[in-house]
Amino acid sequence: MTKKTVQRVKHVPQRTCVGCRQVLAKRELVRVVRTAQGVRLDPTGKAAGRGAYVHALRSCWERALKGALAHALKTELSGEDREQLLAYVAQLPQEEESSESHPGQQGNDMMP
Repeated sequence: MTKKTVQRVKHVPQRTCVGCRQVLAKRELVRVVRTAQGVRLDPTGKAAGRGAYVHALRSCWERALKGALAHALKTELSGEDREQLLAYVAQLPQEEESSESHPGQQGNDMMP
């Protein structure tokens, strides 16, 4: 009797964008973390503290900064924290993905 070799499928951690509520792989989202020093971006994804995830899209960040991000981090965003996050948002490209790959958005494809 011959044994078949079984290939294991690597586990990919899933996270939800607080802006559009789409579930994606953790690496595809930007982590924001609440620390004792305030709210900061976490490019490594490993900083200690309560974290939340957002797409690297302006539309998601705009929705997240309206209140969803503060709620997910269980804190109020200070003026300094908000300024730092808005500076990051300003660096993001203006273009947005299609509505098929980003269900939280409604496309204007049918508009005359």
